Amino acid sequence: MTTDTADPGTAGRETALRIAYSPCPNDTFVFHAWAHGLVPDAPPLDVTFADIDITNAMAERGESDVLKVSYAVLPWVLDEYALLPCGGALGRGCGPLVLTKDAGSGTGADLSGKTVAVPSERSTAYLLFRLWAADQVPGGVGEIVVLPFHEIMPAVRDGRVDAGLVIHEARFTYQNYGLHKLADMGEHWEATTGLPIPLGAIIAKRSLGKERLHALAEAARTSVRMAWDDPEPSRDYVLAHSQEMDPAVADQHIGLYVNEFTADLGEDGYAAVRGLLTRAAAEGLVPPLGPDALAF
Repeated sequence: MTTDTADPGTAGRETALRIAYSPCPNDTFVFHAWAHGLVPDAPPLDVTFADIDITNAMAERGESDVLKVSYAVLPWVLDEYALLPCGGALGRGCGPLVLTKDAGSGTGADLSGKTVAVPSERSTAYLLFRLWAADQVPGGVGEIVVLPFHEIMPAVRDGRVDAGLVIHEARFTYQNYGLHKLADMGEHWEATTGLPIPLGAIIAKRSLGKERLHALAEAARTSVRMAWDDPEPSRDYVLAHSQEMDPAVADQHIGLYVNEFTADLGEDGYAAVRGLLTRAAAEGLVPPLGPDALAF
């Protein structure tokens, strides 16, 4: 986990807002303008970079004003935090993958009783995986092992686990590890629901007040639109935090995860979030949501 500060020229205006998001290209692309004081009238930011499992835990402890978290963690944090209608990651054709070392039969039966590495049990990827496995894996999977996402593909390659659930840029690099795609969780979700895949959410403390929450949402929306209008200023920031990712992969990553749902969840976005959490609650994976839990 690393920290950064907002542009020093903005620091005197007001107390910086504490925000935590991942160093992944989609987040740094979205927040570049805001984090660098380029969004008019937006509060300055005190940025912490952390992987999603860390930000999920931070949200459960109420440790930051604004956070990028998994949609899967919302049922545990929505009493203290509000879901912002923008800035997050949903989409189509961008779901988590289940990878194996050997091609096998290419069906869910290959995972019956097997050990699977996942990036977090409080991740959206994990919920999508469990919903897929309930339909596709006879008798269910065996042991679930939680690993940092960058360790999952090496663990599958080296035979330490039978399969791995991967996210983010692993979609573009898994073949470099000699791995095979067993299933795409997003394809299953889209085929069964017709909805976009809900991945990462932006949440902010309700104690900030309704007026300020709406101002934060507008700042996030403006920040992403500024990046779309002129992506070049964000490039160095994106590549500096993307763990030596190839620039072409970073561009693919942004193209996949930053889309119209990032600017505004809209009707389909909210339906996707409610659908995921309702199905997950029915499987006993998360607590049920209250009727107004997602209201903004």
